[in-house]
Amino acid sequence: MRKLVPLIFSSFFSVGVLAQDAAPVQVVQAKQQALAQQLVLSGSLTAQQDAALSSRTAGLVASLLVDAGAEVRAGQPLLKLDSTLAQHELAQQQAAFNAALVREAEAERLVTEAEQLSARQLFPQTELTLRRAALAQARADATRAKAALAQQQEVVARHTLTAPFAGVIARRFTDVGEWVDLGTPVLQLVSLNPLLLDLQVPQEYFSELNNLRRVEVVPDLQSGQRLAATLSAAVPVGDAGARSFLARFSVNTGQQPLLPGSSASATLYFERDDSTVLVVPPDALLRHPDGNFSLFSIKDNTAQRHLVRLGKTSEQGVEILSGLPEGQPVVVRGNETLRDGQPVSIVNSPDKE
Repeated sequence: MRKLVPLIFSSFFSVGVLAQDAAPVQVVQAKQQALAQQLVLSGSLTAQQDAALSSRTAGLVASLLVDAGAEVRAGQPLLKLDSTLAQHELAQQQAAFNAALVREAEAERLVTEAEQLSARQLFPQTELTLRRAALAQARADATRAKAALAQQQEVVARHTLTAPFAGVIARRFTDVGEWVDLGTPVLQLVSLNPLLLDLQVPQEYFSELNNLRRVEVVPDLQSGQRLAATLSAAVPVGDAGARSFLARFSVNTGQQPLLPGSSASATLYFERDDSTVLVVPPDALLRHPDGNFSLFSIKDNTAQRHLVRLGKTSEQGVEILSGLPEGQPVVVRGNETLRDGQPVSIVNSPDKE
């Protein structure tokens, strides 16, 4: 019986020592700062440029150089019409222009010859005037022939359809051997970068657009990818039914293959410079089974639990509306098993967190 006394005494002594052990914790200082408000919305990605391309002249499709799904660059030939007759007409206009240049050169020679003879009083002045008039007529004919040649060159060029901007061919509406009229759509071209994201924003945020700090877009096709976006337009006309307005954002996709027409979510960060709130990191909060939250602050190397009421959440942290005394550091690591009133050992400097 006496042998049990030291064992029992030793056990109680060990428990007492363990109860007094200081728990290692990491802390940060709760800060008064402007809180960036977050607004999460969903919308659809649309192409900045989406064009139904049509031929600039009527004709028979001689060759299709692209098909649906092809990526093209600006200025790349896409379709060619049969230009045989236009090429023959171009050759005739080129010949007519060359003949006009020959007549102009001959008229210049005759005027030069007449001026030299007239200077020696060996040539009638009237004949010189006539030759000068003929030269002016020859120059006018050459100018007219040059314009006709340029016009026919443009006619030939219009038999080739080129891409007005870089993008991807979404649809093809014609085939080789078909006749297309002027203005008939033959291809649909859609640009891929940048894409636009259209969002219906609640009307109360219209005046807050000046405080919009940044926008993050997460495409639903690539939920792990976050893309930067900038506000490109806000339509100052509200939807009476939805009490919202249209905001359009330009999304820089970079090398990411995104699909126009697919859905995406956007997080808008608004910063309020006119007010500051008490903010703590999310890791400082402990959720209770009843849905309430608490956290631990440190005073005199002792943990103190506080029931807190939360406000808005942002990338800077969580707003504390009430329950936390100002000026005390809060525990962010080691708080899972911490007890109220337990001694602690701070293993970091709160000013560096």
